[in-house]
Amino acid sequence: MSDPASYRPAPGSVPQAPGVYRFRDDHGRVIYVGKAKSLRSRLGNYFTDIHALHPRTQTMVTTAASVEWTVVTTEVEALQLEYTWIKEFDPRFNVRYRDDKSYPSLAVTLYEEFPRLQVMRGPKRKGVRYFGPYAHAWAIRETLDLLLRVFPARTCSVGVFNRAHQIGRPCLLGYIDRCSAPCVGRVGPDEHREIVEDFCDFMAGQTGRYIKRLEREMATAAGEQEYERAARLRDDLTALRRAVEKQAVVLPDGTDADVIAFAQDELEAAVQVFYVRDGRVRGQRGWVVDKIEDVTTGDLVEQFLSQEYLSGPGDGRPGGGVSNEIPREVLVPELPADADVVAELLTMERGARVDLRVPQRGDKKTLMETVERNAKQSFGLHKTKRASDLTARSRALAELADALDLPEAPLRIECYDVSNLQGTEVVASMVVFEDGLARKSEYRRFAIKGVEGQDDVASINEVISRRFRRYLAEQTGPVTAIGPGDGGTRPDGSGPDEGDGHDPGDGDLSGPVDGRPVSGPIDPETGRPRRFAYPPNLVVVDGGPPQVAAAKLALESLGIPDGPGGVALCGLAKRLEEVWLPDEDDPVILPRTSEALYLLQRVRDEAHRFAITYHRQRRSRTMVASALDGVPGLGETRRKALLRHFGSVAKLRAASVEEIIEVPGIGRRTAESIAAAVAGSGTGRSAAPRPAVNPVTGEIIEADPATAADPVVARGAPGDT
Repeated sequence: MSDPASYRPAPGSVPQAPGVYRFRDDHGRVIYVGKAKSLRSRLGNYFTDIHALHPRTQTMVTTAASVEWTVVTTEVEALQLEYTWIKEFDPRFNVRYRDDKSYPSLAVTLYEEFPRLQVMRGPKRKGVRYFGPYAHAWAIRETLDLLLRVFPARTCSVGVFNRAHQIGRPCLLGYIDRCSAPCVGRVGPDEHREIVEDFCDFMAGQTGRYIKRLEREMATAAGEQEYERAARLRDDLTALRRAVEKQAVVLPDGTDADVIAFAQDELEAAVQVFYVRDGRVRGQRGWVVDKIEDVTTGDLVEQFLSQEYLSGPGDGRPGGGVSNEIPREVLVPELPADADVVAELLTMERGARVDLRVPQRGDKKTLMETVERNAKQSFGLHKTKRASDLTARSRALAELADALDLPEAPLRIECYDVSNLQGTEVVASMVVFEDGLARKSEYRRFAIKGVEGQDDVASINEVISRRFRRYLAEQTGPVTAIGPGDGGTRPDGSGPDEGDGHDPGDGDLSGPVDGRPVSGPIDPETGRPRRFAYPPNLVVVDGGPPQVAAAKLALESLGIPDGPGGVALCGLAKRLEEVWLPDEDDPVILPRTSEALYLLQRVRDEAHRFAITYHRQRRSRTMVASALDGVPGLGETRRKALLRHFGSVAKLRAASVEEIIEVPGIGRRTAESIAAAVAGSGTGRSAAPRPAVNPVTGEIIEADPATAADPVVARGAPGDT
């Protein structure tokens, strides 16, 4: 804990111009980013009496070790730069809108030849049009069930579609006229895309013309005495009207707007957004944020608008809206102090005028009150859950510090695990928990290279050495070739530390693939974080005394002490859930009801999951490669192309010759050889099926070779750890 007076800027050194400032901790990590009309006035507020600050602001200024600023010309530039830095550095003390749950959307995959209608969660993808988000996935399926009568578009997965295409027979939806069955050629790509575009227009609010068209067709069919067709059109019309009724009109003038409301207390705030398109509520979402400073509702509005609307589709922005666009009107409970600046920035982003307003009367005011009620209800539910979660995490960290005799609570915990199959494809994982919560952006995975056979102790020693060798190097200067398996290259296969070169994150420099080189310490100009620049408060290894001793030896060889002044270390043995400390003859036994033990178990289990997932990926690729070794004319380049295209033996074995030909560089003759090779390679068991026995007579039933099924293969294998 530092004293803010130790890094307070000299009097008169801070300019009075607008700008953006950053606080850093003693490791150079950016922990907070803010903007100000006057940097001198704003920064001066942080260095007043510390007891007069907001509790979390106190924590921030005592965690920080330095502050720096950048002067800009206008307030619009300051807002843009603040958002850019928050996105780049992910400061732990900034308000970050995290979703209280994952909301599903109705997605249309327009990038495919035959677009698919499906439920989709997560970040927005390029070439996909989204409708929603919806509160529940069943609401999307209910809407689809009504609309597929009128818009029979494809809803099946790629596997189901390809299988139906291969056997020439559609699925059930094709037989009951809920799908136009493009898989068997009932409609072509152009006709199917026209159906999908009509569906998108209907979902976007153009409902009237389709209803009127069906009414005209129904009247024509009845007039021509085609009563069966008229009855079908009547049912279609009923389905459309039911779908429209589910989306009630809230703004009769057909307004496109996002309505935003907050519920908050001194420490947290909940936000609710209703997405209104063509006067109808098309979706709803909610988030919860921690308030770091004593911010007003206007400040929360400004921060939310920058994070919601300045992110492009596909980068994981929290909202995503209905049409991935900024609406013409944004209704908020309170205007931010820089409302004109925010509106100007949104207008620049949209390319057309955006009105930022506080509704005063009428339907919009009524809708705002409805959104506020939803925000209060959501916040109440969150507080009920959050109270127990915060208490449990705080108690777990405190108990862990007491049990392991740590000088302070371990706010950053790193856990390591090793996975292999009888000494082959040995890999390790590193997972990170901060403040008792998983921080997945900090996870790393390692391909073990300096160990022969199944030796978990040596593997732990190697992975700990590699991780902390990187840490020490990034504290002192640019990273060069430090040692075997520690080359300073990105995970693209271009360096000695990148394993097989296929996986982003293969090797000890893994992480988000952002195209930036990983070398050197933190840049004092940009503050760009290095991958291993931050030491943990506690290292946990999966295992007992041998693994703990190996980890301690690795740390000592690098000059990093165990305990005070260094890095605390312990191991968690699976059998009895014993906690082992270095050089101790007896383990630390935590009560089964202990929150500290529960936290260690969650950290260990997450490391095990992450390690075995990586191991199985590498093992699958190795099986593909070994199956293709004997194929004539198949070189390394084509083999890698097959690996990228199919990814596993099972998928390659299930592919037809025509599908294999789709891989660049693969001709028919080579494809036939590949299909024959993988069909005869098996999966590690004998290809001969077990004979069937008549349960009555006990006689062996002769299997028909033409219809005999492949043997069942278990997912796991002995020695898969």
